[in-house]
Amino acid sequence: MPSISDDDDRDSVRTERREAAVSAFLQATPVIYRRDVAIHPRAAEWATQADTAPVCLFLTGAIGIGKTHTAWQATRQWLGTHITRTGRKPRIETWRSTALFDALRPDNHDWDVRTLTRQLQEADLLYIDDLAAARVSPTGWTQERLYEIFDERYINRRPCLITCDVLPGATANIVGDRVQSRLREMFRGGVLLLEGADRRAGDAA
Repeated sequence: MPSISDDDDRDSVRTERREAAVSAFLQATPVIYRRDVAIHPRAAEWATQADTAPVCLFLTGAIGIGKTHTAWQATRQWLGTHITRTGRKPRIETWRSTALFDALRPDNHDWDVRTLTRQLQEADLLYIDDLAAARVSPTGWTQERLYEIFDERYINRRPCLITCDVLPGATANIVGDRVQSRLREMFRGGVLLLEGADRRAGDAA
């Protein structure tokens, strides 16, 4: 039977691992989003992986409402919680939608599309920021890769976090009908509307 000392040692190692992972993730976070902020209780519930929380979280609301800041904060909390529960550092993929769509293009020479697709399918958490930001919808090829990514995550119930200024059911023109159908199912019960003023406006008239 493990001794109390053994349990303490494991807890200490897990705590050190969590703190190191969260610190490394924070350093990789865009500077403007490193500051801790209070987030909506439902986002915090998702981040702590409560039994009642949805697997996937879709943050929506007006431009400038704080969706991205909330998402980065929630992702850091999700990371810490995952390590505390499992003792394992999860693999998190974070992407702006515009960069992701470019990376999945067949003529992109910076990424091996098949390898990237597999990475996005298998990551412990996939976070895509500002899904509707692209002015031009992805090509049929790119939408096929998005389908492969989201279908794999859908059937294996792998967590996703998306920010977007439209609801999952209004994304067909962005990601295609097949992906939209899966998004609607994946985020059922996990759509969070953030409300308030444009934080970027500040005191500007």
